[in-house]
Amino acid sequence: MVKDHSQRYQLANALHDRPFPAIQAPSQVAFLALLTGPAPHRDLSAERAHLLMLLDRHGAAHPAPDATHYFGAIGRHFLKWESHSEFVTYTIITEGEALRPFDPVEFDVFPPDWLDAAPGERITSMLIHVAKTPEIESLTRDLKDWFVPESLAVSYVVDQSAVIASDFRIDSAGHVRFALFVARNVGVQRVGRIMQRICEVETYKTAALLGYLRAQRLMRDLGGMDAQLTQLVLEMSDLEVAPEATLAALLPLAARLEQETADVSYRFGATRAYEAIVTQRISVLREERLKGHQTLAEFMMRRFDPAMRTTQAASRLLQSMSDRALRAGDLLRTRVDVERSAQNQAILQSMDKRADLQLRLQETVEGLSVVAVSYYTVNLLMYVLAPFAAAYGVNKAWLVTGLVPIVMLCVWAGVRRVKGRISKRHSSDF
Repeated sequence: MVKDHSQRYQLANALHDRPFPAIQAPSQVAFLALLTGPAPHRDLSAERAHLLMLLDRHGAAHPAPDATHYFGAIGRHFLKWESHSEFVTYTIITEGEALRPFDPVEFDVFPPDWLDAAPGERITSMLIHVAKTPEIESLTRDLKDWFVPESLAVSYVVDQSAVIASDFRIDSAGHVRFALFVARNVGVQRVGRIMQRICEVETYKTAALLGYLRAQRLMRDLGGMDAQLTQLVLEMSDLEVAPEATLAALLPLAARLEQETADVSYRFGATRAYEAIVTQRISVLREERLKGHQTLAEFMMRRFDPAMRTTQAASRLLQSMSDRALRAGDLLRTRVDVERSAQNQAILQSMDKRADLQLRLQETVEGLSVVAVSYYTVNLLMYVLAPFAAAYGVNKAWLVTGLVPIVMLCVWAGVRRVKGRISKRHSSDF
């Protein structure tokens, strides 16, 4: 037997997580997405406790301890729960015809005190009206009554097996409305898949726009920082402005840019991922135009795509300014290094001059030392040789005349020899 990898079954089952629910038409769907924060800051135990609180109210079974999704009956409803990277979603499916479409009562399956205890903030909530496709005239009349015409997006999807409609607006009850009309021969699994795509488009669209709001605030902040950075760069060419002062002003600006980059890196990265998911989910719907209405893809092109481009522009601008600040810092440090090198060279030249003066002074002192030592040496020798000079009749003046050159030469040679030994010892030490 071949030994299985310890996670072989887990890897295989990962492709089958989060199955699509089976939905019949007519049905009513209430959807809630709670933003709980990125994984490092999430309290998964609180999220699970919140789910169990809802299940216990209906006496429903609990999911596995480490489950990230759940589907089961709660009373006369069906609950689908999913835990995502930074939010959790609750989908309540109620089969049967509603008394009136988009009735806020459908959302009452979430108790008020349970909503108050939610470990996060509502990022979006939806009411989805699922029904059989009526006659086109009746469908057009219903859409006019339910949605705002100016932003209404309607299209056939999945080879005209269904019609999706929404204006992506929040109604007076606080929910976004979606209408899903399905053909008579469409199976419950396909209806569930289309409904799941609707929930994903709305959720990831809203989550992506979090990056857009952050980009708007960032663009306002970057305007002031860009002017400050430009002024600092201009000061670099002004020789009267000390580079140390410019560098001291540049460092806090560069630090602020790095902090902004760290703050928005996760949000902008998540926005790019969510944008890709929205685009892919709309693509798989395979939309076709219905009686001149704009499609979901066209709505996103006019409203959603510009927001995403703004986010990308803010990200590029922040990176560009960070690079500019880095280059400016490098130039300033180069200028400071060049000026310090010039100062060091001037100091070395001054030291060379002082060393030359010291050498000349030393040579002068050496000459005086030779004279002084020779003088005292000649006097000492005169005391020693005077008796012999008198005995041999040598004149004292001639004796001094003869001793002076000899003594000075010997003293000079001795001083040079001592100086040579000292220089040799210092050279060996280095």
